[in-house]
Amino acid sequence: MPDKLAILIWAATPEHPELCVTPLVHALAARALDAEVEIHFAGPAVRWLVKDVAESLYATPEREKSIGEFFAELATEGVPLFACSMACAAWVKAGETLTHTCAGQTGATAFVARTLAPDWRTLVF
Repeated sequence: MPDKLAILIWAATPEHPELCVTPLVHALAARALDAEVEIHFAGPAVRWLVKDVAESLYATPEREKSIGEFFAELATEGVPLFACSMACAAWVKAGETLTHTCAGQTGATAFVARTLAPDWRTLVF
């Protein structure tokens, strides 16, 4: 049985932080089940990986945990967060840097390869 999960986040943008927490919780749940997990950010969702964006946004009005705190927890669990290189070119402004929780840039091919690999499962948000 596959024990690897790749998640693509593209529609859950910083303008709607309530949409971002679900894929992050699913990633943490998969890690709790000892799955290898990676998260890819594409399109405008790549803005989550811009330094200081995730730390200031919360998924709920009660503000229990920032999206940045979720990213830190994922990093502690060994879940790499990847920024799509094409999305960075389009959505990351000159002078902005990616957060330390970003494991690097990948292209669309990297996620598509996961969808085609028999030992990986994928989710898209």
